[in-house]
Amino acid sequence: MLAEEIREYCLNKKGVTEGFPFDETTLVFKVGGKMFLLMALENQPLVFSAKNTADYNQELREQYSQISGAYHMNKTHWNSVICEGLKQEFIKKLIDDSYQLVYESLTKKIKLEILNS
Repeated sequence: MLAEEIREYCLNKKGVTEGFPFDETTLVFKVGGKMFLLMALENQPLVFSAKNTADYNQELREQYSQISGAYHMNKTHWNSVICEGLKQEFIKKLIDDSYQLVYESLTKKIKLEILNS
């Protein structure tokens, strides 16, 4: 997947915002004000960081050479994913999982605001 395809996929999710809070090359996607995906726009091949459960992250790292603990993030909860060689459906699943995990952690009030937006 290309950076623009990932960007469009993320922005089509309910309540997602994007920005560059850290620098001008790391695009960050948030839901309810919490990060669920970071994408390094200058990296080739394309790399993004996504959140998941500790156990599943460990499984992913054991199964895929393109997945490792995310740089500058809590490596228990965040993976760095090199898109090259991974199927588009799998990349979308990783994005969906991260979005859902963060969304589920939001307060009822924020979830309601997102649903009604």
